[in-house]
Amino acid sequence: MSRAYFAPATVDDAVQLLAEHPEAQPIAGGTDLVVGTRQGKRELPPALVAIHGIAGLGGIDESDGGLVIGALASHDAIERSAAVRGRFAALADASAIVGSPATRNVGTLGGNLANASPAMETGGPLIVHCAEVELRGPDGSRRLTVEEYLLGPGRTAGRPGELIVAVRLPAPAPRSGSAYVRLEYRRSMEIAVVGASALVTLADDGTIAEARVALTAVAPTIVRSAPAEEALRGRKPAGETLAAAAAAAGEAAAPISDVRGSDRYRRAQIGVITRRAMEYAVRRARGEGIPVPATLTQTWGEADGGPR
Repeated sequence: MSRAYFAPATVDDAVQLLAEHPEAQPIAGGTDLVVGTRQGKRELPPALVAIHGIAGLGGIDESDGGLVIGALASHDAIERSAAVRGRFAALADASAIVGSPATRNVGTLGGNLANASPAMETGGPLIVHCAEVELRGPDGSRRLTVEEYLLGPGRTAGRPGELIVAVRLPAPAPRSGSAYVRLEYRRSMEIAVVGASALVTLADDGTIAEARVALTAVAPTIVRSAPAEEALRGRKPAGETLAAAAAAAGEAAAPISDVRGSDRYRRAQIGVITRRAMEYAVRRARGEGIPVPATLTQTWGEADGGPR
């Protein structure tokens, strides 16, 4: 049981409290920390620094065509944001399927990142959108890419006393589209068995000028798939191109077996899920209205030859 509880009013106050109490842990929505404690997976830290009341950390603001999302922005707010749905659709896809409606209303993007689960929904979309985590600590502010920040299950590159204050996403190039798709056993209160995020940018001639692919729940952390990306760049997004990229995606994976799926099953599904994410990303890049979340969209692909 925690022996101390602090409720700072500002980021500076929170940073000072974390420096004064090295054993303390920040808490906002508590959907990871509290639930994990109730399930016996962890103990509450000796001290909690509650940051949910700090003003200015919950916004979703446009900046130079990109976004600055406050650490306290809820998954529900991100899902509903017109700016996120319009140009960062993969992040809307992911936010829309985090836990339950109650979880999405109180769970925060900053908390999701700090928890550093390799099955987290929002990590892949943030990675393909080249997002940066902004940290504030006793030595000032710094930024890390999401790939640099996430080190492994429950492990981040955050230093003692540092607090996530925002996530910054640069403006996507014109004619870009993104999507996040996961393999799941049920429609709610689920986490990914396998997840895939894709972002594609189309050139004027219809070929793929840029591609980024990230895989969820198939390695100790969320991983980019360079082979899949290379299989897409410079090619028409036709069925054979997507098939080749999907087949190459698994080279970046190192899945484990657990209660939710064997390593063989996960590896077999990587190509299927990756192809769906790429297909939806291509269609969004072309301006098609793929609903959020893409996971719930009617599956299509090989039966009709893939994107044309």
